[in-house]
Amino acid sequence: MSGHRYDEGHTIAGWTGCAVAIAGAAATGAGICGWHPGIWLGLGTMACAVLVTWTLHLTGWGKPPGPRPAQQRGLLVRDRTAREGHAGCLQCRLAGRRGIPARTGAALTPAANPSRTDSPADLSS
Repeated sequence: MSGHRYDEGHTIAGWTGCAVAIAGAAATGAGICGWHPGIWLGLGTMACAVLVTWTLHLTGWGKPPGPRPAQQRGLLVRDRTAREGHAGCLQCRLAGRRGIPARTGAALTPAANPSRTDSPADLSS
């Protein structure tokens, strides 16, 4: 389990997209060094990284921005709210999903959310 309160990118979508983009960058670099098909192959692979990440996000393997309860912070935890869309998420808006309404500030306080395990000392580091 992650010790981060905000675990942006610690998802299957984030890691997969990053791996595909790194492969594309390596192919582009090889193309610049002399392997001529590598430039176009690498640029195409990096464009595919965007589509792969977006698709995985929309199928629930990416997560919405912001804090989540501790039980939803794991890498292999699928987001079941992705079908409705995430509030304030550009990827969901581009897919035509409006997003679930954002919670009010009262719902995010530790007293109102007993599933949170963060203490004020954890947040300062």
